[in-house]
Amino acid sequence: MSSERLTQQLAFIIEVDKLKSVLRQSYIANGSRRENDAEHTWHLCLMAVVLAEHANEPIDLLRVLKMLLVHDIVEIDAGDTFAYDVAGHSDKAEREEQAAQRLFGLLPADLAGELIGLFHEFEAQETAEAKFALSMDRLSPMMLNYESGGGGWKVNKVGASKVLKRVETIRPGSETLRDAAEALIHKAVTEGILEP
Repeated sequence: MSSERLTQQLAFIIEVDKLKSVLRQSYIANGSRRENDAEHTWHLCLMAVVLAEHANEPIDLLRVLKMLLVHDIVEIDAGDTFAYDVAGHSDKAEREEQAAQRLFGLLPADLAGELIGLFHEFEAQETAEAKFALSMDRLSPMMLNYESGGGGWKVNKVGASKVLKRVETIRPGSETLRDAAEALIHKAVTEGILEP
């Protein structure tokens, strides 16, 4: 292994440590603070391991995990765009693509190609792995909002219709988890955690 290759790999590892500083709108389950992107990534990976049996189709779990590990790295440069921010989504894809080119470009070409490929696969939502990975990405914040007593929903004045629409994207990856998410949303409305 060349020393230049190792230098590039280590530089990338240090650069992506910045993910720990990117705050999300979701609060951690106890409601004491907002979660950061690195915590979110860890949570999604563990969820995928535990919930893989609920995927609609057979999946390559290692590929799902790799996808989950890299899909939010772009937020180091592009920032976390709030799920319900229409204006923020207008240029999100462009901002994230520029970030992907810069961040993954720090790596040796073969690794850069693999990781940017996984990022694009997640965004394209065409494979069973990408669909299941997105299911994790949609289910986690919804569960955390419920567990934190409404957390980001209340702070950002998000109602049930928007949350229901958002969790519909869970369905292509897992019908079972989509149904569980809908049941939890209805429970949140009944309990006064989420506005109808």
